[in-house]
Amino acid sequence: MTAAPAPATSARPKLRLGVLGSGSGSNCQAILDACARPEFPAQVAVVVSDVENARILERARQAGVEALHIAPGKFRTKLEPEVEQQYVAALRERQVELVCLAGFMRVLKQGFLNAFPGRIINIHPSLLPAFPGLESWKQALNYGVKVTGCTVHFVDAGIDAGPIILQAAVPVLDDDTPESLHQRIHEQEHRIYPEAIRLLAEGKISIEGRRVVVCRQ
Repeated sequence: MTAAPAPATSARPKLRLGVLGSGSGSNCQAILDACARPEFPAQVAVVVSDVENARILERARQAGVEALHIAPGKFRTKLEPEVEQQYVAALRERQVELVCLAGFMRVLKQGFLNAFPGRIINIHPSLLPAFPGLESWKQALNYGVKVTGCTVHFVDAGIDAGPIILQAAVPVLDDDTPESLHQRIHEQEHRIYPEAIRLLAEGKISIEGRRVVVCRQ
């Protein structure tokens, strides 16, 4: 993985995003809100969900963005190969340049990754590489860590294993419940996910092995 999306300039249209999600879509809402600002260098072209009545689709419709449901098939944790190709085709038809996972509860397989090389990102509710997988805030609380947080990272064939773009730390308080901790992590997710998209759209991200280098000049 050596390349990131090309920079958005005044002579180039805004970076076209495809957002994939399975649930309420609060991170999608943060992206939609950011894209509503005239100066933001990206726009959401389509929101796709594997769940027909997912709240994320309603959020897209309310923002005037195309909302698309594609049934996932028989598997619980991944898309059927034929369905995966339907997702890829839908994104390509809408000229999506960057795929943003926002609570998408399916593991993307190699065919999907090959279709968008270095152009799929995800938000995860822990400071990776700590606590990958499901319900990371509960993992952190049960383990007894004093600091957790969230991570925006590139997606590769591993589980929450791709190169890290941005992270934000969240203290774990003595009286935290899973719900209170998760809420504070969400607040940071909603801040750093649009920021990571902005940096990618402006061409300020480079990848050196596993290290993501951010140019903020």
